[in-house]
Amino acid sequence: MIVLGIDPGTATTGYGVIEASTRVRLVECGCVKTSAAMPMVERLQEIYMGIKGLVEAFSPQEVAVEDIFFSRNAKTALSVGHARGVILLAASHCGASVFSYTPLEVKQAVAGYGRADKGQVQHMVKTILHLAEIPRPDDAADAIAVSLCHWYSRKLRAL
Repeated sequence: MIVLGIDPGTATTGYGVIEASTRVRLVECGCVKTSAAMPMVERLQEIYMGIKGLVEAFSPQEVAVEDIFFSRNAKTALSVGHARGVILLAASHCGASVFSYTPLEVKQAVAGYGRADKGQVQHMVKTILHLAEIPRPDDAADAIAVSLCHWYSRKLRAL
């Protein structure tokens, strides 16, 4: 099974593609980046096209998207919400099943502790997937953690 994990953002949307059967392996990770100089509508179009392209290229059966973490800055939370909306739309238009996870659920699933810091989660991503180094940029590593969270949660739901 192919799972696409996504860490939404307007400047940088991280993605991580894993293939999971008896063993989990990283297929690809990276980011869809947009420029702050672009109008928001164009940035959202770029994010939509980037995610749509990933779904078409990897044909994931399931897509996992991280929920928005409450932000003190309402403007930032709103723009990330817009990005998350186009991500959900792109994934669902391509026929993939879409799931959402809170940052706490992702940290709990990957690091075993819901209040784990970013470094601990990234280290566990590296360890779980037997990687030589932590994936960069951070947004890509976070997206891989979302895909791993989904894989673990999926297995638990099946029980």
